[in-house]
Amino acid sequence: MGSVQIVTTILAAAITAVAVWLAVRAVMKMTAVIRLGQPAPERFGDKGARTKKMLVETAGHTRMLKWSVVGAAHWFVMVGFIVLSLLVLEAYFEVVSTGGGLPIIGHWTIFGLVTEWIGILGLAGILVLMAIRLRNRPSRAENRSRFTGSSMWQGYFVEWVVLLVLIFGFVIRGFKVATDHFEYPVWAAPLSHAIGSVLPNWEAGVSVAALIKICISMTWLIVISLNVTMGVAWHRFLAFPNIFFKRDPEKPAGSGLGPLRPMTSEGKPLDFEEADPEKDQFGVAQVEQFSWKGLLDFSTCTECGRCQSQCPAWNTGKPLSPKLLVLSLRDHAYAKAPYLLAGGGKDLTGEEKATQEQLAGVDVLAMAEADRPLIGTAEEGGVIDPDVLWSCTTCGACVEQCPVDIEHVDHIVDMRRYQVLIESSFPSEAGVMLRNLENKGNPWGAPQNTREDWTKGLGFEVPRVGEVEDFEYLFWVGCAGAFEDRAKKTTRAVATLLNEAGVSFAILGEGETCSGDPARRIGNEFVFQMLAQQNVETLNEAFEGREKSKRKIVATCPHCFNTLGNEYGQLGGEFEVVHHTQLLAHLVSAGKLTPVQPVDGGVTYHDPCYLGRHNRIFAAPREVLGDSIQGELTEMPRNSERSFCCGAGGARMWMEEKIGKRINVDRVEEAMATGAKTIAVGCPFCSTMLNDGVNGKGAGEQVEVVDVASVLLRSVKPEAPAGEPEVAPSAS
Repeated sequence: MGSVQIVTTILAAAITAVAVWLAVRAVMKMTAVIRLGQPAPERFGDKGARTKKMLVETAGHTRMLKWSVVGAAHWFVMVGFIVLSLLVLEAYFEVVSTGGGLPIIGHWTIFGLVTEWIGILGLAGILVLMAIRLRNRPSRAENRSRFTGSSMWQGYFVEWVVLLVLIFGFVIRGFKVATDHFEYPVWAAPLSHAIGSVLPNWEAGVSVAALIKICISMTWLIVISLNVTMGVAWHRFLAFPNIFFKRDPEKPAGSGLGPLRPMTSEGKPLDFEEADPEKDQFGVAQVEQFSWKGLLDFSTCTECGRCQSQCPAWNTGKPLSPKLLVLSLRDHAYAKAPYLLAGGGKDLTGEEKATQEQLAGVDVLAMAEADRPLIGTAEEGGVIDPDVLWSCTTCGACVEQCPVDIEHVDHIVDMRRYQVLIESSFPSEAGVMLRNLENKGNPWGAPQNTREDWTKGLGFEVPRVGEVEDFEYLFWVGCAGAFEDRAKKTTRAVATLLNEAGVSFAILGEGETCSGDPARRIGNEFVFQMLAQQNVETLNEAFEGREKSKRKIVATCPHCFNTLGNEYGQLGGEFEVVHHTQLLAHLVSAGKLTPVQPVDGGVTYHDPCYLGRHNRIFAAPREVLGDSIQGELTEMPRNSERSFCCGAGGARMWMEEKIGKRINVDRVEEAMATGAKTIAVGCPFCSTMLNDGVNGKGAGEQVEVVDVASVLLRSVKPEAPAGEPEVAPSAS
């Protein structure tokens, strides 16, 4: 060992010791913060499925590859980071000796070949990612960047470290070539040989380059260890457990889509008959009241902004960005952590749990952070502004796009639950809707005895449960389908088509009440459970004696469809629920409905969030429309899982949109740009919002918004006006 090797060895050992010590300290701090969260015992079930999903999502990059170029580049960088970590380890042998290398595998040609090409592709990948970050930097005025609000220096730092580590990996190999210490042939390591051909025959070059590579790597580790909220770096470690502990590993999309988590206290579902606000947690009022998985979510965020780029609120000038919300909660949690770890915190009555002695040594900044309300305006020092909280439509675009499975919607609704149930703080116009749900059983406040008025004048009898001995499907009409004029046309169209196809069905009529979706998503879990338990009891009675596979429900509203099919199981209601477009697609393919008259003028389809993104039903409505128009559907740029919300979800249907551009107008402009004369929908909320948008654009005479069922009815029975009964109905 020469003098150069002695110096490089000492320096490499010193910087590594410092980096490892800081890294261990950082991991212990992060673990302590995450453990502050509430229990989540359900996250530990089915470890086999969780392991499989984690490996598929990470190794296969299934979520990242939804953005093909970014996904492919990131995959090569990720693989490069994992595999080429072996070359960082090898550098410790190379600082000691010019001919040093990994024991055993370091001499294999296959190892040289694999690491060479991973290094080459990793270089290409990181250069692509750097170019994308520069092209989308927030300082560019022409677009609202997905990186707005991200810590840009952290992103640049990580990318440059990756680039320099890869470069110096090839420099080390080049010096080995130049000094005749390289073992791999040209065909296995072409770039290394090319670099070696221009480098001098400097014996110490290998050790010096190896030291630089180690210093770069350990500098990265030191920096991220001193910045535990540096998600752009830490996500490469935290993504694995965050994906492993996702809510439902069996779901094809984000596990935070579809049903909401039930309200829990100490990790157990809340029983409202026995719950006590002074003893049980009602929603989330303090950051430590999120589950430990929530705190892991916040720590894992990589600040990529994919959620932000797809969010309808952010894209229409609202203050909500799912990314910035998560980052605010993360930064607040870690800033408050010294206070919490010292034993501080408020009990459910608002009293301080810690003694003065426990808090005596807590940093003044942590104490100040502890006094901030979780929800509050800037003047109040709030972590999350109320306008941010109430801008969410729960459309799930953020969850769909997140590459590390953060469950944004669950966290937003948990905060809403506390605001509604304990603080009674929510947009005033939503209060009317909630009172109507409690007093009338529907958000419009319509009399219950008018729930069957849509059946008048249909020309055939619509049977009620209890009036017929048997039926194949229970037709869940929904509040919109029973009371809202435009939605009643869809209800009539579906009933007409089912009758035409000879499908045996029945309705609950006045026995039906609201599914509870708007109450649950605004945060009023109490009203949701009241309505849901009533409906579960009614449905169980209607299906008494039937096994689950024969307890079939067809619903026209995706919100009802999602609630009945995905959430009533939490309350003992197990049913097979289908959306009307699924049933109609089946009836057409089975030859029970035959489209005869093509619907012309061009048709585009708007995917409802709770049908498409939340429940992965994309094909059925398109099949129905394709058969109806007997041609190709005109797709909007944002379709299927990237469909843009209409603005009605999350109980926003009953809240005024006062900030920024109206979401429904943005969507209507996109639909009209296709040139289609018909905008087909599969949801009564979407129908209302898009109709309002079309009328707001003054295009009501040129563009029509109709349900998929009405489009099919026009094709099957051209003589009947779309969505209208064959005989004019009585006034309702």
